[in-house]
Amino acid sequence: MTKVKSLADLKKMQEDLQAKLKVRERGTDPEGYVRIKVAMATCGIASGAKGVMEFLIDELDKRNIDTLITQTGCMGYCYAEPTIEVTLPNKEPVVFGYVDIRKADEIIEKYIKNGEFVEGIIPVNYESIDNN
Repeated sequence: MTKVKSLADLKKMQEDLQAKLKVRERGTDPEGYVRIKVAMATCGIASGAKGVMEFLIDELDKRNIDTLITQTGCMGYCYAEPTIEVTLPNKEPVVFGYVDIRKADEIIEKYIKNGEFVEGIIPVNYESIDNN
């Protein structure tokens, strides 16, 4: 546990805990938020997915865009890592490949904020399994 040495340390700890609580609250009703999954299997991490995820977390928070960001394992697009899946409210998921910081910024500005498609969409190579 971190030692609290000043009022600033205590306020920082409070902000961090509130941010974690906010993420947990979003998880109970995720359909109302932009949802982003970052592929963090070995190939994704080796290609820079960790940096992309950190960028997305920081930038979406700075831009006040309510987002639920999670990491996932392999999505099957090893050739196009880093990959992210973005689901806008009431829309189908879209997978983007070769996502670096520049591409992540473009996805935020064009796709997430304005609904405009950007280059780099990967056609879905899987289907949902329905147990009906």
